Amino acid sequence: MLKKLFAVALIGLVTQYAIIPNAIARELPDFTELVEKQGAAVVNISTTQVVHNAQVFPGMPPGMDENDPFFEFFRRFAPPQSPRDQETQSLGSGFIISADGYILTNAHVVDSAERVTVRLTDKREFKARVIGADKRADVALIKIEATGLPKITQGDPNLLKVGEWVVAIGSPFGFDNSVTAGIVSAKGRFLPQENYVPFIQTDAAINPGNSGGPLFNMKGEVVGINSQIYTRSGGFMGLSFSIPIDVAMEVANQLRASGKVTRGRIGVTIQEITRDLAESFGLGNTNGALISNVEKGGPADKAGIQASDVILKFDGKAVNSSVDLPRIVAATRPGSKVTVQLWRKGKVRDVSMIVGEMPGDTAQRTGKRGGADSGASVERLGLTLSELTAEQKKELQVEGGLLVEDARAAAARAGLQRGDVILSVGNVEVNSLGQFNEALKQIPKGRNIALLVKRGDGTSYVAIKLDEK
Repeated sequence: MLKKLFAVALIGLVTQYAIIPNAIARELPDFTELVEKQGAAVVNISTTQVVHNAQVFPGMPPGMDENDPFFEFFRRFAPPQSPRDQETQSLGSGFIISADGYILTNAHVVDSAERVTVRLTDKREFKARVIGADKRADVALIKIEATGLPKITQGDPNLLKVGEWVVAIGSPFGFDNSVTAGIVSAKGRFLPQENYVPFIQTDAAINPGNSGGPLFNMKGEVVGINSQIYTRSGGFMGLSFSIPIDVAMEVANQLRASGKVTRGRIGVTIQEITRDLAESFGLGNTNGALISNVEKGGPADKAGIQASDVILKFDGKAVNSSVDLPRIVAATRPGSKVTVQLWRKGKVRDVSMIVGEMPGDTAQRTGKRGGADSGASVERLGLTLSELTAEQKKELQVEGGLLVEDARAAAARAGLQRGDVILSVGNVEVNSLGQFNEALKQIPKGRNIALLVKRGDGTSYVAIKLDEK
């Protein structure tokens, strides 16, 4: 009897531990079905660019970039040949969004391309036509002449949760239909100089050649376009960024309809609100976008918006951070009449505005600085200031303000430097040292004061805490 009980217990124990690996296996994601069903809609894109009058040297491989370390070797030790046109090639990825051959990819994949070739998973190749590209969102729409093609299913990136699994398919380093997986690391990431795209951050391995490929959720729906990586080595380091598919499709629809993308603009320069700036303006929190400059004659100027205003809502949409405003404004149709909720001098108010249209990319000018021989010292801030001459105002393209001759103590810690121009103290414009000192008298000791500072072509507020002595 004892032997029988022992045998039953042993069988139960073995059965219990045999089940555990199966339970673990069920918890791990299986990507095979997703790849089988969706992989055919992912394409390889190869482009050819022609570099006119390229400098070449004997023995140098064709298409070598000037940033390549070996380019310097050939330049130094090989006699140059006569400049000639030279072809360079690059690889990327894309995915089919309609059965009649419309394909989405990154704008940088097809930028300056003389020829674009699309290769499908069944090895068929097609010459593609670029319908349009939008560099601001890094989205391009291309077209091949084919029908009955497999296409992706669009998902909703707003439903993505941080921590859920995602899959990327593309052609890293030219290896077609490579599959990598990871999780959503963060949502709504805004990168430097990328104010119009709230990126999806993942740790799925993305490498050169993955650009333009799709990011799938576990339902097999495309939720983003793989666009950028953070890297110090040139390869994957665990930080990948994808354009949300709803943003990309909005761009694609405009490109398909007109070949270009129109965005709204209001003509302001904004900055993030720090706790010190919030205190200086009497705000209870750091929500909103602080206006540091208003373009003369622009939509905001016509609506009566002023520097030092804080935009809390735009067209009914909350502006929780300064990075929210460019995206919300850009998505607003030019010519629309909207209501803007502001914080001004301790009160909330609404103003109406007609949204303008954003022009094409333009190069920024670099401002020059003038200097005076002497200045008045403002010890409470650690500043030496001088009034601008008529010549300096013309050169700096300002109507007033005070030139910073020296910045020490609190001013230096706040980031002020020689050559900056102080345009206002809080909401009060200053054109003379007398006005500046009078404005300072209104600020209690130990409180933060906001100075509107022009540096080059940019303006921004700087918060400085007044000496309590």
